[in-house]
Amino acid sequence: MIGAAIRKLHLAEVPVATLTGRLTGASGLLLESVGCPLRTGQRCLIETVSGDWLAAQVVGFRDQVSFLMPFKKPEGLATGARVVPAPERSALQIGPSWLGRIVNGLGEPIDGLGRLGGEHPLEPQPPRVHPLRKQPVREILDVGVRAINATLTLGKGQRVGLMAGSGVGKSVLLGLITRQTVADVVVVGLIGERGREVREFIDLSLGEEGLKRAVVVVAPADESPLMRLMATDLCHSIAAHYRDQGQDVLLLVDSLTRYAMARREVALALGEPPATRGYPPSVFSLLPQLVESAGNGEAESGSMSAIYTVLAEGDDQQDPVVDTARAILDGHIVLSRELAERGHYPAIDIAASVSRCMGLVASPEHRAAAHRLKEMAARHAQVRDLLPLGAYVAGADPATDRAVERWPRIEAFLHQGTREAAPLVETLQQLEELTA
Repeated sequence: MIGAAIRKLHLAEVPVATLTGRLTGASGLLLESVGCPLRTGQRCLIETVSGDWLAAQVVGFRDQVSFLMPFKKPEGLATGARVVPAPERSALQIGPSWLGRIVNGLGEPIDGLGRLGGEHPLEPQPPRVHPLRKQPVREILDVGVRAINATLTLGKGQRVGLMAGSGVGKSVLLGLITRQTVADVVVVGLIGERGREVREFIDLSLGEEGLKRAVVVVAPADESPLMRLMATDLCHSIAAHYRDQGQDVLLLVDSLTRYAMARREVALALGEPPATRGYPPSVFSLLPQLVESAGNGEAESGSMSAIYTVLAEGDDQQDPVVDTARAILDGHIVLSRELAERGHYPAIDIAASVSRCMGLVASPEHRAAAHRLKEMAARHAQVRDLLPLGAYVAGADPATDRAVERWPRIEAFLHQGTREAAPLVETLQQLEELTA
């Protein structure tokens, strides 16, 4: 009797039919399917003319039509092609073995070092932390960059943007921060950038030693917008996992602008009307959701600091993505093209930059010294154009005279080579001596 009941149960679990949809349209990266009910976010497979299957994800629907977006370039598709739901994937498993590895937006290794394993399930969407249970920023984050440590001090759990136009040194500065920052784990998201930069960042910026404590998530510019979005979410999930394990994590995303552009591509393909400079309204509502998933968690041990590069198109600091990022992040570091053209590296404009957490982590003496340095830099900027002409006459303002006299030392202090280390303690000693 028991055996018969088990056989009936097994037979009941066998599907008598497989629901199959049909491909009815393809416009750019957006595909249309009918005949099979699919939920948003569900993965499905589309048959190609060669008999292979193309993986895609449901991004929306209208009436009886499901809108799909493929993970890879849609080639070999024909009208009427079969569309079937993909088997449910088991959750990714993450653990210490992920350190030193390079993965794509699906969590698949692309470094040729074999499969990844782990002991903990990893959700593809970054976890949300209740704002009342999130740990505050209490400790200084030593990023190893003098200009930042001295005048724009960051804290563990802070989220900050590196904002500049193209070719001003955002990626190079990000590489310097990667090498110098004191952190247990570094999670790097290379989103929508040039494929050439991926290898360069791994070999030159991270290096062999840096890669041992890092996880790199890659989705270059030639990937589909869906893969770029998934890679950005994945690197936040990875960073949150190590944070919740009690480790100090540094998350680097290059760049937040490419993530916004990928969101724009998906939204426009679905028919959402463009608003500000071609960006649909949903982009500006989704950016805060992504950024809020970074930062500290509920546990007292462990932290998650995040640095995002933000591209200011045409050096416009009022670019909509730049303006939104400035409003939702805990600070912004502006890189100046004028400084870069003068050979000043890193080209950080300390007057236009701000760290909203500096007052929480820096000592009163440190803040006072940083204020004196900024004041001298501002006074020198007022008379900079007069100095080469010999039109500046000393003696009228002692504070300006002092700024002009000390400017060569200030400029040398703010300048730093790409391989030069600048520990926090040493930087603060130099700052105090310079502004005494």
